[in-house]
Amino acid sequence: MSVPSPSRPSRPLHQGVRIRHLTDDDWTAVVDLEFRTYDPAGLSEGRAALESRVSASPSTCFVLDVDRRLAGYVLALPYPEHAYPELAEADPTAFESGNLHLHDMVVADSLRGRGLGRHLLRHLSATALTRGFRRISLVAVGGSDTFWAGNGFVAQRDVVPSGGYGPDAVYMSRAVRAPAPAAGRVPAAGSETTASRARSQEAGRPRGAAPASAHGRAPGTDGIPPHGPSPHPRKG
Repeated sequence: MSVPSPSRPSRPLHQGVRIRHLTDDDWTAVVDLEFRTYDPAGLSEGRAALESRVSASPSTCFVLDVDRRLAGYVLALPYPEHAYPELAEADPTAFESGNLHLHDMVVADSLRGRGLGRHLLRHLSATALTRGFRRISLVAVGGSDTFWAGNGFVAQRDVVPSGGYGPDAVYMSRAVRAPAPAAGRVPAAGSETTASRARSQEAGRPRGAAPASAHGRAPGTDGIPPHGPSPHPRKG
């Protein structure tokens, strides 16, 4: 999920950037960043729900470090197409699906406008391609659907996110494709990389958002996804 953020002049990606898998030591910083990003809009989930997303698929959840400080994150998990996690509901169910749901992506406010959100999205896209996923979905919130559309996501108007995601939430998806290189400034995405990148609040948190975040929601500003509630579909 993601929340729109003010447009800012684009600045070069910082060279002390690293994307890595999330560990237990990261939770205090992740929960604080999620709360500051989503609480103003009444969309914060709480630690139990966030941890359940990672428990369902730890290999597709990452944090972004800038100068050894956690500055963003992205939480994604396999989920049936046209469905999404219930917001704020802890559910560690591990689905078998060719669809990877970008539930939440966020980049610290002080680092937005540097392309970090798109850097996180490229990393997640490369991971999805490597692991054989066919599609990536998210729930754009707070008007971040424009950002996500600019990154190849298409609104699925026949899927209406539940009220917990807000009145303007939009379910979106796109086919998995090889991420475009960042003008030679960012190394190929992998389980861990160093270069320059950041969460979907820069563009929106893909609770399933892009810029500042995502979690079945997607904030919207510089490249991040969404996450949202809906009836739990059958597994498979």
